[in-house]
Amino acid sequence: MTPSPARSPLSRAALPRAAFVATLAIAAAACTGGAVKPADTGTASAAPLAADPLRELRPLCGRAYAGRIVADTPASADDPFAGKTLVMHVRDCGLTEIRVPFHVGDDRSRTWVFSAHEGRLRLKHDHRHEDGSADALTMYGGDQRKDAVAVVTKGRYEFPADTYSQDMFRAQGRVVSVPNVWAVEIDARRFVYELARPGRLFRVEFDLSQPVAPPPPPWGG
Repeated sequence: MTPSPARSPLSRAALPRAAFVATLAIAAAACTGGAVKPADTGTASAAPLAADPLRELRPLCGRAYAGRIVADTPASADDPFAGKTLVMHVRDCGLTEIRVPFHVGDDRSRTWVFSAHEGRLRLKHDHRHEDGSADALTMYGGDQRKDAVAVVTKGRYEFPADTYSQDMFRAQGRVVSVPNVWAVEIDARRFVYELARPGRLFRVEFDLSQPVAPPPPPWGG
């Protein structure tokens, strides 16, 4: 008498439908070395959005503020800021870039360019002549510091000079600027712009509680 063939352990007849499907999934995973993924129930939450590096600046968009120098050491005899009206204007606000002209009296050559790069803030300085052409020293700056040396302070962002800026400073005979570190501080009452390097500290503080009339467009803007 011929014996009956052995029933396969994966025989559909021997298992309810749900158990049969689950068994097949486990068997497939064992063959491929992969892990069994849970079924998609349609309730999985979307991936969290990346933090917006420009979030501190966005509430200021469209507004202008007057500033004052709170540190300038060592002071120079030909200081271009001394006695001048200082105004920042958060003028152009995009998804990944915010442009802030910094007016020094009638000089409209300076614009701070803040942009988002890989979850960090970048600061560049766009310098123009009155005809709108680029200055020889322009677009210098750097990315938000993230190394262990950085002091984690809410609302403060530090930007060491990047390689592009250091190379340009050397080429233009401005070696003293190679170790520059710029910083901005933002809270509910003030915006501070800072330049620091060994032997040099410059800080301008803007009062965010009192907007002023927007100035004319920057040169080249």
